[in-house]
Amino acid sequence: MKLPISKPYLMSGVLLLLLVWPFLWGGDNAYALYIACLIGIYTILCLGLNITIGYTGLLDLGFMAFYAIGAYTAAILSIHGVSFWLTLPVCVLVGGGVRYLLGLPVLKLRGDYLAIVTLAFGEIVRLVANNTVGLTNGPKGLPRVGEKISEIRLFGWSLNDTIHFYYLILAFVLLAVLVSHRLEHSRLGRAFVAIREDELAAELSGIHVARVKSVAFVISGMFGALAGAIYAHWIGFVSPEMFTFWESVFLVAMIVVGGMGNIGGVVLGVILLVGVPEILRSTLGAKFVDYRMLVFGVVMVAVIIFRPQGLIPSKRRSLELHTPEAE
Repeated sequence: MKLPISKPYLMSGVLLLLLVWPFLWGGDNAYALYIACLIGIYTILCLGLNITIGYTGLLDLGFMAFYAIGAYTAAILSIHGVSFWLTLPVCVLVGGGVRYLLGLPVLKLRGDYLAIVTLAFGEIVRLVANNTVGLTNGPKGLPRVGEKISEIRLFGWSLNDTIHFYYLILAFVLLAVLVSHRLEHSRLGRAFVAIREDELAAELSGIHVARVKSVAFVISGMFGALAGAIYAHWIGFVSPEMFTFWESVFLVAMIVVGGMGNIGGVVLGVILLVGVPEILRSTLGAKFVDYRMLVFGVVMVAVIIFRPQGLIPSKRRSLELHTPEAE
């Protein structure tokens, strides 16, 4: 079924709505702005993870490690007086560099073995942050007493309110969406998909599989570090318990539910698994928290059974996972 309006007009309308939303309603509700910012952060994370899982078919269960690397790098530099606009590229480069070094030995593995190694790396990063007291202040987190993560300044204007961070995060979400879209429809993106569908066939077709996998790994790590740097300045505090294995699994669940390999599906998955529970928490009260995991499990099982390709899958992914009914 075709939409009555073209896609560019639809996207323009959505963008306009996001720009004016705080003035229509969200500006009077600090919690609504907080949820919107949280959705934006997770969207950047999931778009990065979608490059490896959705486009390239590499199962990564330790992606929160690069979120942590970006957050701690930003916090440490900011505490020492480095500007956010200088901190940001450093965090992105550090995240990509660590991801590259991890990929050198890890990308020789496939499937479950790759998932186990990335899971282990995620736990290693969390344990290092928890035990390196001199650098990360251990479980107490950063900043220490008497220290402060510096404010973000833009043209002499301090970004110190939630609505300011809403527009900052929105700008980076749009940038992440643009990069993902251009990457998906580029020659490199087609190489990602070829590796996902059949690695051996891709190699025989002339694709340098190891190099392309490494590029996908590095770009996704940059996305994770970017989200971590923004989060550290927004919240003003980082600690190891923010970057657990469960959070990495949660990211994978968002992509699976929304639709792997599709930007719209990723955004929908984030809204459903991050935004909706937070909205229900405020409307249904504390009782909903007791049933949150039960509802989450039921949704996941239902999606896997009835819609394994996700709610809004990419066309190619939908054809891969859809089994036609027998005539």
